[in-house]
Amino acid sequence: MLDFFTIFSKGGIVLWCFQGTGVTESFTGPVNALIRSVILQERSGNNSYTHDALSLKYKLDNEFELVFVVGFQKILTLTYVDKFIDDVQLHFRDRYKNELEQKRALTLLSSCFTFEDNFKMLLCEAEESSKARGPTSMRSFNASLKSQKTVKSMIETKGGDKGKKNKNAKKEGKAKKCETLRLLHVSDNKKHGCGMEAMNGTLCPVAPDLSTRFIFFSPKKGAFGGMFGMLKGLVGSKSLSQEDMEPVLDKMRDHLIAKNVAAEIASQLCDSVAKKLEGKVMGTFTTVASTVKGALQDSLVQILQPKRRVDILRDVLEARSQHRPFVITFCGVNGVGKSTNLAKISFWLIENGFTVLIAACDTFRAGAVEQLRTHQRRLNSLHPPQDHGGRPVVQLYEKGYGKDAAGIAMEAIAYARNQAFDVVLVDTAGRMQDNTPLMTALAKLIAVNMPDLLLFVGEALVGNEAVDQLVKFNQALADHSMSDKPRLIDGIVLTKFDTIDDKVGAAISMTYITGQPIVFVGTGQTYNDLRSLNARAVVGALMKA
Repeated sequence: MLDFFTIFSKGGIVLWCFQGTGVTESFTGPVNALIRSVILQERSGNNSYTHDALSLKYKLDNEFELVFVVGFQKILTLTYVDKFIDDVQLHFRDRYKNELEQKRALTLLSSCFTFEDNFKMLLCEAEESSKARGPTSMRSFNASLKSQKTVKSMIETKGGDKGKKNKNAKKEGKAKKCETLRLLHVSDNKKHGCGMEAMNGTLCPVAPDLSTRFIFFSPKKGAFGGMFGMLKGLVGSKSLSQEDMEPVLDKMRDHLIAKNVAAEIASQLCDSVAKKLEGKVMGTFTTVASTVKGALQDSLVQILQPKRRVDILRDVLEARSQHRPFVITFCGVNGVGKSTNLAKISFWLIENGFTVLIAACDTFRAGAVEQLRTHQRRLNSLHPPQDHGGRPVVQLYEKGYGKDAAGIAMEAIAYARNQAFDVVLVDTAGRMQDNTPLMTALAKLIAVNMPDLLLFVGEALVGNEAVDQLVKFNQALADHSMSDKPRLIDGIVLTKFDTIDDKVGAAISMTYITGQPIVFVGTGQTYNDLRSLNARAVVGALMKA
Protein backbone atom coordinates (compact mmCIF):
# COMPACT_ATOMS: atom_id res chain seq x y z
CA MET A 1 0.00 0.00 0.00
CA LEU A 2 2.82 2.40 0.86
CA ASP A 3 5.34 3.32 -1.84
CA PHE A 4 8.02 4.49 0.57
CA PHE A 5 8.80 5.76 4.05
CA THR A 6 11.95 7.67 4.86
CA ILE A 7 13.47 9.30 7.93
CA PHE A 8 16.16 11.94 7.48
CA SER A 9 17.74 14.74 9.46
CA LYS A 10 17.29 18.41 8.64
CA GLY A 11 20.97 18.39 7.75
CA GLY A 12 20.17 16.06 4.82
CA ILE A 13 21.36 12.70 6.22
CA VAL A 14 19.02 9.78 5.43
CA LEU A 15 18.82 7.68 8.60
CA TRP A 16 16.45 4.96 7.43
CA CYS A 17 14.17 4.23 4.48
CA PHE A 18 11.63 1.66 3.34
CA GLN A 19 10.46 0.98 -0.23
CA GLY A 20 7.26 -0.94 -0.99
CA THR A 21 7.14 -4.22 -2.85
CA GLY A 22 7.16 -3.73 -6.60
CA VAL A 23 8.12 -0.05 -6.38
CA THR A 24 11.07 0.57 -8.69
CA GLU A 25 11.17 4.36 -8.92
CA SER A 26 13.43 6.17 -6.46
CA PHE A 27 11.77 8.32 -3.80
CA THR A 28 14.50 10.98 -3.96
CA GLY A 29 12.62 13.02 -6.58
CA PRO A 30 9.38 13.44 -4.62
CA VAL A 31 11.24 14.01 -1.33
CA ASN A 32 13.52 16.65 -2.88
CA ALA A 33 10.46 18.37 -4.36
CA LEU A 34 8.87 18.36 -0.89
CA ILE A 35 11.99 19.91 0.63
CA ARG A 36 12.29 22.60 -2.05
CA SER A 37 8.63 23.53 -2.34
CA VAL A 38 7.37 23.12 1.22
CA ILE A 39 9.97 22.81 3.97
CA LEU A 40 12.45 25.40 2.65
CA GLN A 41 9.63 27.74 1.61
CA GLU A 42 8.00 27.70 5.08
CA ARG A 43 4.77 26.06 3.86
CA SER A 44 4.64 23.20 6.35
CA GLY A 45 1.24 24.05 7.82
CA ASN A 46 -0.94 21.19 6.51
CA ASN A 47 1.53 18.23 6.56
CA SER A 48 0.62 17.01 3.07
CA TYR A 49 2.04 17.47 -0.42
CA THR A 50 1.21 16.11 -3.89
CA HIS A 51 3.90 15.26 -6.42
CA ASP A 52 2.76 13.83 -9.76
CA ALA A 53 0.84 10.61 -8.90
CA LEU A 54 2.05 10.48 -5.28
CA SER A 55 0.62 11.87 -2.06
CA LEU A 56 3.22 12.65 0.58
CA LYS A 57 2.55 13.03 4.30
CA TYR A 58 5.30 14.36 6.53
CA LYS A 59 5.96 15.17 10.17
CA LEU A 60 8.66 17.40 11.63
CA ASP A 61 10.41 16.41 14.84
CA ASN A 62 11.85 19.73 16.00
CA GLU A 63 13.48 18.38 19.16
CA PHE A 64 15.80 16.01 17.30
CA GLU A 65 15.61 17.90 13.96
CA LEU A 66 14.19 14.98 11.99
CA VAL A 67 11.71 14.70 9.13
CA PHE A 68 9.45 11.66 8.66
CA VAL A 69 7.95 11.27 5.16
CA VAL A 70 5.55 8.62 3.82
CA GLY A 71 4.51 8.36 0.17
CA PHE A 72 1.62 6.50 -1.46
CA GLN A 73 -0.47 6.66 -4.62
CA LYS A 74 -2.87 9.61 -4.43
CA ILE A 75 -5.75 7.54 -5.81
CA LEU A 76 -5.69 5.58 -2.52
CA THR A 77 -7.51 6.73 0.61
CA LEU A 78 -5.40 5.57 3.54
CA THR A 79 -7.09 6.76 6.72
CA TYR A 80 -4.45 5.33 9.03
CA VAL A 81 -1.47 7.28 7.66
CA ASP A 82 -1.59 10.22 10.10
CA LYS A 83 -1.65 8.02 13.20
CA PHE A 84 0.88 5.64 11.67
CA ILE A 85 3.46 8.37 11.05
CA ASP A 86 2.99 9.56 14.66
CA ASP A 87 3.58 6.02 15.96
CA VAL A 88 6.72 5.60 13.84
CA GLN A 89 8.06 8.90 15.12
CA LEU A 90 7.54 7.93 18.79
CA HIS A 91 9.08 4.47 18.38
CA PHE A 92 12.07 5.75 16.43
CA ARG A 93 12.73 8.49 19.00
CA ASP A 94 12.49 6.05 21.92
CA ARG A 95 14.74 3.45 20.33
CA TYR A 96 17.54 5.78 19.18
CA LYS A 97 17.27 8.55 21.74
CA ASN A 98 20.95 8.39 22.75
CA GLU A 99 22.22 8.73 19.18
CA LEU A 100 19.75 11.49 18.32
CA GLU A 101 20.51 13.60 21.40
CA GLN A 102 24.09 14.17 20.23
CA LYS A 103 22.84 15.82 16.99
CA ARG A 104 26.20 15.45 15.29
CA ALA A 105 26.53 14.52 11.65
CA LEU A 106 29.38 12.07 12.25
CA THR A 107 27.38 10.29 14.95
CA LEU A 108 24.37 9.95 12.67
CA LEU A 109 26.50 8.71 9.77
CA SER A 110 28.27 6.11 11.87
CA SER A 111 25.14 4.87 13.67
CA CYS A 112 23.22 1.85 12.40
CA PHE A 113 19.47 2.44 12.45
CA THR A 114 17.93 -1.04 12.04
CA PHE A 115 14.27 -0.20 12.23
CA GLU A 116 12.68 -2.70 9.78
CA ASP A 117 11.08 -5.00 12.37
CA ASN A 118 9.53 -2.17 14.34
CA PHE A 119 8.30 -0.51 11.16
CA LYS A 120 6.64 -3.68 9.81
CA MET A 121 5.00 -4.35 13.18
CA LEU A 122 3.57 -0.80 13.31
CA LEU A 123 2.43 -1.01 9.69
CA CYS A 124 0.60 -4.30 10.29
CA GLU A 125 -1.09 -2.88 13.40
CA ALA A 126 -2.17 0.23 11.50
CA GLU A 127 -3.58 -1.77 8.56
CA GLU A 128 -5.40 -4.21 10.85
CA SER A 129 -6.96 -1.42 12.89
CA SER A 130 -8.09 0.23 9.65
CA LYS A 131 -9.72 -3.00 8.46
CA ALA A 132 -11.37 -3.53 11.85
CA ARG A 133 -13.07 -0.17 11.69
CA GLY A 134 -14.40 -0.84 8.21
CA PRO A 135 -16.69 1.42 6.23
CA THR A 136 -19.50 3.07 8.16
CA SER A 137 -23.00 2.52 6.81
CA MET A 138 -25.34 5.44 6.22
CA ARG A 139 -28.04 5.94 8.84
CA SER A 140 -31.65 5.52 7.84
CA PHE A 141 -34.02 8.46 8.07
CA ASN A 142 -35.83 6.92 11.08
CA ALA A 143 -32.51 6.66 12.95
CA SER A 144 -31.58 10.28 12.28
CA LEU A 145 -32.40 13.29 14.43
CA LYS A 146 -34.46 14.85 11.65
CA SER A 147 -37.12 12.15 11.96
CA GLN A 148 -37.65 13.11 15.60
CA LYS A 149 -38.32 16.79 14.88
CA THR A 150 -41.90 17.98 15.01
CA VAL A 151 -43.42 20.83 13.01
CA LYS A 152 -43.64 22.88 16.20
CA SER A 153 -39.93 22.51 16.93
CA MET A 154 -39.07 23.81 13.45
CA ILE A 155 -41.11 27.01 13.83
CA GLU A 156 -38.97 29.84 15.15
CA THR A 157 -40.72 31.71 17.94
CA LYS A 158 -39.90 35.29 18.81
CA GLY A 159 -37.27 35.37 21.51
CA GLY A 160 -37.51 31.62 21.99
CA ASP A 161 -33.81 30.85 21.78
CA LYS A 162 -32.88 34.00 23.63
CA GLY A 163 -35.18 33.07 26.48
CA LYS A 164 -33.51 29.68 26.82
CA LYS A 165 -30.09 31.26 26.69
CA ASN A 166 -31.04 33.83 29.33
CA LYS A 167 -32.37 31.10 31.63
CA ASN A 168 -29.22 29.04 31.19
CA ALA A 169 -27.07 32.13 31.71
CA LYS A 170 -28.96 32.95 34.92
CA LYS A 171 -28.50 29.39 36.20
CA GLU A 172 -24.77 29.48 35.38
CA GLY A 173 -24.47 32.89 37.04
CA LYS A 174 -26.15 31.65 40.21
CA ALA A 175 -23.94 28.56 40.25
CA LYS A 176 -20.79 30.66 39.85
CA LYS A 177 -21.97 33.08 42.54
CA CYS A 178 -22.65 30.23 44.97
CA GLU A 179 -19.26 28.70 44.21
CA THR A 180 -17.54 32.06 44.72
CA LEU A 181 -19.29 32.57 48.03
CA ARG A 182 -18.37 29.08 49.07
CA LEU A 183 -14.69 29.63 48.24
CA LEU A 184 -14.71 32.96 50.08
CA HIS A 185 -16.25 31.27 53.06
CA VAL A 186 -13.56 28.60 52.96
CA SER A 187 -10.72 31.10 52.64
CA ASP A 188 -12.03 33.18 55.53
CA ASN A 189 -11.76 30.25 57.91
CA LYS A 190 -8.45 29.41 59.48
CA LYS A 191 -9.36 25.76 59.77
CA HIS A 192 -10.99 23.56 57.12
CA GLY A 193 -12.74 20.26 57.03
CA CYS A 194 -9.46 18.65 56.10
CA GLY A 195 -7.87 19.93 59.29
CA MET A 196 -5.11 21.90 57.51
CA GLU A 197 -4.01 25.47 58.17
CA ALA A 198 -5.01 28.00 55.48
CA MET A 199 -1.77 29.92 54.98
CA ASN A 200 -0.63 32.15 52.12
CA GLY A 201 1.15 30.14 49.44
CA THR A 202 -0.03 26.66 50.58
CA LEU A 203 -2.19 24.13 48.80
CA CYS A 204 -5.21 22.92 50.73
CA PRO A 205 -8.37 20.89 49.97
CA VAL A 206 -11.44 23.11 49.92
CA ALA A 207 -13.87 20.96 51.84
CA PRO A 208 -14.69 17.27 52.41
CA ASP A 209 -17.21 17.22 49.54
CA LEU A 210 -14.71 18.96 47.20
CA SER A 211 -11.69 16.94 48.27
CA THR A 212 -10.46 16.53 44.71
CA ARG A 213 -10.16 20.29 44.20
CA PHE A 214 -7.39 22.52 45.46
CA ILE A 215 -7.05 26.25 46.01
CA PHE A 216 -3.78 28.10 45.73
CA PHE A 217 -4.13 31.14 47.95
CA SER A 218 -2.61 34.21 46.30
CA PRO A 219 0.40 35.62 48.18
CA LYS A 220 0.27 38.95 49.91
CA LYS A 221 1.42 41.99 47.98
CA GLY A 222 5.17 42.13 48.00
CA ALA A 223 5.62 38.53 49.16
CA PHE A 224 7.49 37.67 45.95
CA GLY A 225 9.53 40.30 44.14
CA GLY A 226 12.89 40.98 42.62
CA MET A 227 14.09 37.91 40.79
CA PHE A 228 10.70 36.15 40.81
CA GLY A 229 9.01 39.14 39.16
CA MET A 230 11.72 39.32 36.55
CA LEU A 231 11.39 35.61 35.70
CA LYS A 232 7.64 35.87 35.02
CA GLY A 233 6.70 34.27 31.69
CA LEU A 234 10.03 32.53 31.12
CA VAL A 235 10.13 28.98 29.88
CA GLY A 236 12.45 26.71 31.81
CA SER A 237 14.06 24.18 29.45
CA LYS A 238 10.76 22.68 28.30
CA SER A 239 9.49 21.56 24.93
CA LEU A 240 6.95 23.84 23.29
CA SER A 241 3.43 22.58 22.75
CA GLN A 242 0.59 23.87 20.60
CA GLU A 243 -1.19 25.14 23.73
CA ASP A 244 1.86 27.20 24.74
CA MET A 245 2.04 28.92 21.36
CA GLU A 246 -1.66 29.39 20.63
CA PRO A 247 -2.16 32.76 22.46
CA VAL A 248 1.00 34.23 20.91
CA LEU A 249 0.14 32.95 17.42
CA ASP A 250 -3.37 34.43 17.65
CA LYS A 251 -1.88 37.86 18.35
CA MET A 252 0.69 37.42 15.57
CA ARG A 253 -2.06 36.41 13.13
CA ASP A 254 -4.11 39.52 13.93
CA HIS A 255 -0.98 41.67 13.65
CA LEU A 256 -0.16 40.31 10.18
CA ILE A 257 -3.72 40.86 8.95
CA ALA A 258 -3.59 44.44 10.25
CA LYS A 259 -0.40 44.94 8.18
CA ASN A 260 -2.24 43.94 4.98
CA VAL A 261 -1.26 40.26 4.83
CA ALA A 262 -4.15 38.25 3.38
CA ALA A 263 -6.09 36.50 6.16
CA GLU A 264 -5.65 33.03 4.66
CA ILE A 265 -1.91 33.54 4.21
CA ALA A 266 -1.53 34.85 7.78
CA SER A 267 -3.22 31.71 9.12
CA GLN A 268 -1.05 29.43 6.99
CA LEU A 269 2.11 31.22 8.13
CA CYS A 270 1.19 30.87 11.79
CA ASP A 271 0.33 27.19 11.31
CA SER A 272 3.69 26.65 9.62
CA VAL A 273 5.54 28.34 12.51
CA ALA A 274 3.62 26.19 15.01
CA LYS A 275 4.68 23.00 13.18
CA LYS A 276 8.24 24.30 13.00
CA LEU A 277 8.44 24.94 16.77
CA GLU A 278 6.24 22.18 18.22
CA GLY A 279 8.35 19.91 20.40
CA LYS A 280 11.40 22.17 20.28
CA VAL A 281 13.20 22.45 23.62
CA MET A 282 13.47 26.02 24.83
CA GLY A 283 16.29 27.66 26.76
CA THR A 284 15.87 28.67 30.37
CA PHE A 285 15.75 32.43 29.80
CA THR A 286 13.60 32.43 26.67
CA THR A 287 9.97 33.53 26.44
CA VAL A 288 7.42 31.84 24.22
CA ALA A 289 6.54 35.19 22.63
CA SER A 290 10.14 36.00 21.66
CA THR A 291 10.70 32.49 20.30
CA VAL A 292 7.55 32.54 18.17
CA LYS A 293 8.28 36.06 16.93
CA GLY A 294 11.85 35.12 15.98
CA ALA A 295 10.68 32.01 14.11
CA LEU A 296 8.02 34.02 12.28
CA GLN A 297 10.57 36.66 11.25
CA ASP A 298 12.90 33.97 9.90
CA SER A 299 10.00 32.41 7.98
CA LEU A 300 8.98 35.74 6.44
CA VAL A 301 12.54 36.50 5.34
CA GLN A 302 12.78 33.01 3.81
CA ILE A 303 9.54 33.57 1.88
CA LEU A 304 10.64 36.95 0.51
CA GLN A 305 14.06 35.67 -0.52
CA PRO A 306 13.28 33.83 -3.76
CA LYS A 307 13.99 30.17 -4.32
CA ARG A 308 15.46 31.27 -7.65
CA ARG A 309 17.16 34.56 -8.41
CA VAL A 310 15.93 36.61 -11.37
CA ASP A 311 18.99 38.32 -12.84
CA ILE A 312 17.68 40.25 -15.85
CA LEU A 313 21.01 41.81 -16.84
CA ARG A 314 22.74 38.43 -16.94
CA ASP A 315 19.89 36.90 -18.94
CA VAL A 316 19.90 39.80 -21.44
CA LEU A 317 23.63 39.33 -22.02
CA GLU A 318 23.10 35.61 -22.58
CA ALA A 319 20.30 36.30 -25.09
CA ARG A 320 22.54 38.84 -26.86
CA SER A 321 25.25 36.18 -27.24
CA GLN A 322 22.61 34.03 -29.00
CA HIS A 323 21.75 36.95 -31.34
CA ARG A 324 18.17 37.25 -30.18
CA PRO A 325 16.23 39.78 -28.09
CA PHE A 326 15.28 39.13 -24.46
CA VAL A 327 11.47 39.39 -24.20
CA ILE A 328 9.66 40.59 -21.05
CA THR A 329 5.85 40.65 -20.92
CA PHE A 330 3.93 42.70 -18.36
CA CYS A 331 0.45 41.72 -17.18
CA GLY A 332 -1.90 42.75 -14.38
CA VAL A 333 -5.25 44.29 -13.52
CA ASN A 334 -6.41 47.75 -14.60
CA GLY A 335 -4.75 50.86 -13.19
CA VAL A 336 -1.85 49.30 -11.28
CA GLY A 337 0.85 51.12 -13.28
CA LYS A 338 2.04 48.65 -15.91
CA SER A 339 2.99 51.27 -18.51
CA THR A 340 4.68 53.54 -15.97
CA ASN A 341 6.79 50.75 -14.51
CA LEU A 342 7.58 49.46 -17.98
CA ALA A 343 9.07 52.91 -18.68
CA LYS A 344 11.06 52.76 -15.40
CA ILE A 345 12.49 49.36 -16.36
CA SER A 346 13.31 50.75 -19.85
CA PHE A 347 15.29 53.57 -18.22
CA TRP A 348 17.11 51.06 -15.98
CA LEU A 349 18.04 48.89 -18.98
CA ILE A 350 19.24 51.91 -20.98
CA GLU A 351 21.38 53.00 -18.04
CA ASN A 352 23.00 49.56 -18.17
CA GLY A 353 23.85 49.94 -21.88
CA PHE A 354 21.03 48.03 -23.60
CA THR A 355 18.69 49.05 -26.42
CA VAL A 356 14.95 48.62 -25.89
CA LEU A 357 11.95 48.06 -28.16
CA ILE A 358 8.55 48.70 -26.56
CA ALA A 359 5.70 46.67 -28.08
CA ALA A 360 2.35 48.47 -27.64
CA CYS A 361 0.07 45.45 -27.26
CA ASP A 362 -2.56 47.27 -25.20
CA THR A 363 -4.96 47.74 -28.10
CA PHE A 364 -7.96 48.09 -25.81
CA ARG A 365 -7.48 51.14 -23.54
CA ALA A 366 -7.83 54.57 -25.14
CA GLY A 367 -4.59 56.55 -24.90
CA ALA A 368 -2.39 53.52 -24.12
CA VAL A 369 -0.26 53.92 -27.28
CA GLU A 370 0.06 57.70 -26.79
CA GLN A 371 1.22 57.16 -23.21
CA LEU A 372 4.01 54.84 -24.36
CA ARG A 373 4.97 57.26 -27.14
CA THR A 374 5.37 60.03 -24.55
CA HIS A 375 7.63 57.79 -22.45
CA GLN A 376 9.66 56.96 -25.57
CA ARG A 377 10.28 60.64 -26.35
CA ARG A 378 11.28 61.44 -22.78
CA LEU A 379 13.66 58.50 -22.52
CA ASN A 380 15.32 59.40 -25.81
CA SER A 381 15.70 63.01 -24.65
CA LEU A 382 17.50 61.74 -21.53
CA HIS A 383 19.73 59.56 -23.75
CA PRO A 384 20.07 61.44 -27.08
CA PRO A 385 20.71 59.33 -30.20
CA GLN A 386 23.92 61.26 -30.94
CA ASP A 387 25.39 59.79 -27.76
CA HIS A 388 24.64 56.28 -29.04
CA GLY A 389 25.95 56.31 -32.59
CA GLY A 390 22.94 58.15 -33.99
CA ARG A 391 20.51 55.36 -33.09
CA PRO A 392 17.59 55.89 -30.64
CA VAL A 393 18.02 53.70 -27.57
CA VAL A 394 14.23 53.28 -27.25
CA GLN A 395 11.77 52.67 -30.06
CA LEU A 396 8.03 52.01 -30.02
CA TYR A 397 6.40 49.30 -32.12
CA GLU A 398 2.67 49.93 -32.48
CA LYS A 399 -0.14 49.07 -34.89
CA GLY A 400 -2.95 51.17 -33.39
CA TYR A 401 -6.06 49.95 -31.61
CA GLY A 402 -8.42 47.02 -32.04
CA LYS A 403 -5.76 44.66 -33.43
CA ASP A 404 -4.73 41.19 -32.22
CA ALA A 405 -2.25 41.69 -29.36
CA ALA A 406 -0.56 38.30 -29.88
CA GLY A 407 0.12 39.15 -33.55
CA ILE A 408 1.57 42.56 -32.70
CA ALA A 409 3.89 41.00 -30.10
CA MET A 410 5.10 38.42 -32.62
CA GLU A 411 5.83 41.11 -35.22
CA ALA A 412 7.62 43.25 -32.62
CA ILE A 413 9.89 40.37 -31.58
CA ALA A 414 10.75 39.62 -35.21
CA TYR A 415 11.48 43.32 -35.83
CA ALA A 416 13.71 43.47 -32.71
CA ARG A 417 15.66 40.43 -33.93
CA ASN A 418 16.23 41.99 -37.36
CA GLN A 419 17.22 45.39 -35.93
CA ALA A 420 19.44 43.87 -33.18
CA PHE A 421 17.54 45.23 -30.18
CA ASP A 422 18.64 43.78 -26.88
CA VAL A 423 15.28 43.75 -25.07
CA VAL A 424 11.60 43.73 -26.06
CA LEU A 425 9.15 45.00 -23.42
CA VAL A 426 5.57 43.90 -24.19
CA ASP A 427 2.85 46.08 -22.70
CA THR A 428 -0.54 44.34 -22.39
CA ALA A 429 -4.02 45.59 -21.59
CA GLY A 430 -5.13 45.69 -17.98
CA ARG A 431 -7.74 43.08 -17.21
CA MET A 432 -9.59 41.83 -14.16
CA GLN A 433 -8.92 38.24 -13.24
CA ASP A 434 -12.60 37.37 -13.78
CA ASN A 435 -12.72 38.68 -17.38
CA THR A 436 -12.60 35.39 -19.30
CA PRO A 437 -12.26 36.77 -22.88
CA LEU A 438 -9.34 39.05 -21.99
CA MET A 439 -7.65 36.34 -19.89
CA THR A 440 -7.95 33.98 -22.87
CA ALA A 441 -6.31 36.62 -25.10
CA LEU A 442 -3.44 37.02 -22.61
CA ALA A 443 -2.90 33.26 -22.45
CA LYS A 444 -2.81 33.18 -26.25
CA LEU A 445 -0.21 36.00 -26.39
CA ILE A 446 2.06 34.15 -23.96
CA ALA A 447 1.57 30.71 -25.54
CA VAL A 448 2.31 32.03 -29.07
CA ASN A 449 5.31 34.23 -28.24
CA MET A 450 6.81 32.40 -25.20
CA PRO A 451 8.47 35.43 -23.52
CA ASP A 452 11.64 34.91 -21.52
CA LEU A 453 10.12 36.59 -18.44
CA LEU A 454 6.47 37.09 -17.49
CA LEU A 455 6.04 39.79 -14.82
CA PHE A 456 2.83 40.38 -12.90
CA VAL A 457 2.39 44.04 -11.92
CA GLY A 458 0.43 44.47 -8.69
CA GLU A 459 -0.29 47.17 -6.15
CA ALA A 460 1.20 47.17 -2.67
CA LEU A 461 -2.13 48.55 -1.41
CA VAL A 462 -4.12 45.33 -1.82
CA GLY A 463 -4.41 42.56 0.76
CA ASN A 464 -6.75 39.61 0.20
CA GLU A 465 -7.38 40.80 -3.37
CA ALA A 466 -3.73 40.16 -4.27
CA VAL A 467 -4.15 36.44 -3.60
CA ASP A 468 -7.30 36.25 -5.73
CA GLN A 469 -5.64 38.14 -8.60
CA LEU A 470 -2.54 35.98 -8.71
CA VAL A 471 -4.34 32.66 -8.28
CA LYS A 472 -6.81 33.43 -11.08
CA PHE A 473 -4.14 34.86 -13.40
CA ASN A 474 -2.07 31.70 -13.03
CA GLN A 475 -5.17 29.51 -13.35
CA ALA A 476 -6.27 31.26 -16.54
CA LEU A 477 -2.78 30.94 -18.04
CA ALA A 478 -2.79 27.22 -17.21
CA ASP A 479 -6.34 26.60 -18.50
CA HIS A 480 -5.84 28.37 -21.84
CA SER A 481 -2.30 27.19 -22.51
CA MET A 482 -1.56 25.11 -25.57
CA SER A 483 1.26 23.22 -23.82
CA ASP A 484 1.37 20.33 -21.36
CA LYS A 485 3.59 22.49 -19.17
CA PRO A 486 1.82 25.85 -19.10
CA ARG A 487 3.76 29.06 -18.68
CA LEU A 488 2.91 30.83 -15.41
CA ILE A 489 4.01 34.08 -13.77
CA ASP A 490 7.81 34.27 -13.29
CA GLY A 491 8.07 37.32 -11.05
CA ILE A 492 6.27 40.30 -9.53
CA VAL A 493 6.61 44.07 -9.84
CA LEU A 494 5.09 45.73 -6.77
CA THR A 495 3.93 49.30 -7.43
CA LYS A 496 3.00 52.24 -5.18
CA PHE A 497 5.26 50.91 -2.43
CA ASP A 498 5.88 54.45 -1.20
CA THR A 499 2.22 54.98 -0.27
CA ILE A 500 1.71 52.23 2.32
CA ASP A 501 3.98 53.17 5.25
CA ASP A 502 4.60 49.90 7.17
CA LYS A 503 1.58 47.97 5.80
CA VAL A 504 3.73 45.89 3.50
CA GLY A 505 1.78 42.65 3.82
CA ALA A 506 0.91 42.44 0.12
CA ALA A 507 4.55 41.54 -0.59
CA ILE A 508 4.22 38.50 1.67
CA SER A 509 0.86 37.48 0.21
CA MET A 510 2.07 37.66 -3.39
CA THR A 511 5.33 35.78 -2.93
CA TYR A 512 3.72 33.15 -0.71
CA ILE A 513 0.89 32.35 -3.12
CA THR A 514 3.12 32.10 -6.23
CA GLY A 515 6.50 31.13 -4.82
CA GLN A 516 8.00 33.66 -7.25
CA PRO A 517 10.22 36.61 -6.33
CA ILE A 518 9.41 40.31 -6.27
CA VAL A 519 11.78 41.55 -8.97
CA PHE A 520 11.20 45.29 -8.62
CA VAL A 521 9.44 47.70 -6.27
CA GLY A 522 8.05 51.01 -7.53
CA THR A 523 8.66 53.80 -5.01
CA GLY A 524 7.63 57.03 -6.80
CA GLN A 525 6.74 58.83 -10.02
CA THR A 526 10.16 59.39 -11.64
CA TYR A 527 12.18 56.98 -13.76
CA ASN A 528 14.69 56.57 -10.93
CA ASP A 529 12.03 55.34 -8.48
CA LEU A 530 12.62 51.64 -9.01
CA ARG A 531 14.23 49.46 -6.34
CA SER A 532 15.07 45.87 -5.55
CA LEU A 533 13.23 44.42 -2.57
CA ASN A 534 15.12 44.35 0.74
CA ALA A 535 13.60 41.32 2.46
CA ARG A 536 14.86 42.09 5.96
CA ALA A 537 13.74 45.72 5.78
CA VAL A 538 10.24 44.64 4.71
CA VAL A 539 10.02 42.06 7.51
CA GLY A 540 11.26 44.63 10.02
CA ALA A 541 8.49 47.02 8.96
CA LEU A 542 5.95 44.20 9.03
CA MET A 543 6.81 43.11 12.57
CA LYS A 544 6.95 46.66 13.94
CA ALA A 545 4.19 47.23 16.49
